Amino acid sequence: MERKYNKQPKLHIRKGDTVKVLSGDDKGKTGRVLEVFPEQRKAIVEGINIVTKHEKPSAGKPEGGIKRTEAPVHISNLMLIDPATGKPTRVGRKLNEKGKLQRYAKKTGEFIKS
Repeated sequence: MERKYNKQPKLHIRKGDTVKVLSGDDKGKTGRVLEVFPEQRKAIVEGINIVTKHEKPSAGKPEGGIKRTEAPVHISNLMLIDPATGKPTRVGRKLNEKGKLQRYAKKTGEFIKS
């Protein structure tokens, strides 16, 4: 859906959310979102999609070696875990009492605190 003014896409996952992985090598695991990249529709999740990178020793980092770090996962492979029930749920948006759009869990209908 193309937006007219604010071109940044709205995603159902934000930094700090707890999510469950739906597909891939880490299917079924849960983790906390560390960073979200809206333009690429990807997110980095703590302890998920670990990759190894070889670092050459340099003047700044003389130790070098093999580093293990999290790589981004596509948003479509993640599902938000409802903070109230602890189960995965789909996410929608509706107006709260103050007239502001807010995320809510479709399973319980409760608003998700950001």
